Amino acid sequence: MLLDFFVNINWCCHQNINFKKSANHQKLRLIEEEIIMKKIIKTVFLILLVGVLFISLAGCGAIGSEKSSGETNKQKPTIKIGYLPITHAVPLFIEKEQAKYKNFNLELVKFGSWPELVDALNTGHIDGASMLVTLAMKAKAQGIDLKAVALGHKDGNVLITAKDINSVKELKGKNFAIPHKFSTHNILLYKMLKQNGLKYEDVHPIELPPAEMPAALSEGRISGYVVAEPFGAVSVAIDKGKVLYQDNQIWDNSIDCTLVLRGEFIKKENKIAKKFVGYYIKSGKIAEQKDKQTFEMSSKYMKVKEDVLDLSFKWITYDNLAINKEDYEELAKNLIEMGLLENPPSFAEFVDHSLIKKTK
Repeated sequence: MLLDFFVNINWCCHQNINFKKSANHQKLRLIEEEIIMKKIIKTVFLILLVGVLFISLAGCGAIGSEKSSGETNKQKPTIKIGYLPITHAVPLFIEKEQAKYKNFNLELVKFGSWPELVDALNTGHIDGASMLVTLAMKAKAQGIDLKAVALGHKDGNVLITAKDINSVKELKGKNFAIPHKFSTHNILLYKMLKQNGLKYEDVHPIELPPAEMPAALSEGRISGYVVAEPFGAVSVAIDKGKVLYQDNQIWDNSIDCTLVLRGEFIKKENKIAKKFVGYYIKSGKIAEQKDKQTFEMSSKYMKVKEDVLDLSFKWITYDNLAINKEDYEELAKNLIEMGLLENPPSFAEFVDHSLIKKTK
């Protein structure tokens, strides 16, 4: 094709040059042809050079695409875990901050309330959560495939009252805040009243976000509350409230927050789930040290002063985060007794110990 091109050009040159028989004109014609041919050769050379460069760049692009595609295929899965900024999620915070995991990425998703978190979990927008076990049990009873795989903590749910309240009986007719109707905190309120000769109806339970409770107590809108830390310690630290009871004085070994994962995630990414939970359990042991490092890592997720967190840590433990069957069944029994959940999921249906067997 290139040869034809030259032939055609040569023919055109012959047609456009005025042939003369004189020697001078013949010489002029040859010079003109030589100039034209040089221009043509130069043009063709440039065309060929551009073509070679284009092919080379295209090849490099293909290699780059292959490399990019290979890197994408090798990307680590990202586990999305929801949380509220409370001490019950400290093992989760430590796992994220230490980032010792190599098989996955961990993304912690902050929520402002339990209903928001539960909605995200139930609809599959997150893979799991550090959350109220009772809300997870309710979702499970409604057909959402959830599994509780570990505790978030032990204890750490204090019953706080205004400083002028000296006994449970003085709470009669008063407003008392809980974070959610379907919570261990609500059961603790129920048990505290029952153990002191009062009925649940003798007080006015009010649902409030945990972070609002210290201010509500300080302003006199409520006379007491029971909630996750550090919000109990906040009222004590600012001298606006006092501890009426520790949760273990009302109900020993109560289960509150647990680490919950979607069943679909456990099945699809079982090895990754085991790694994630394994690091979580180890992070709980680090949290139990309650040292400067624990405070620094936790404070990135909770806006709390060091003295408040120190007080909170005195009321909570993270040393053994396996879910005990007897404790779970006691919780289920209380939910039925209060009329909160007619048919709670059984321990076997809801609790998955397989992910922590090697890390206990």
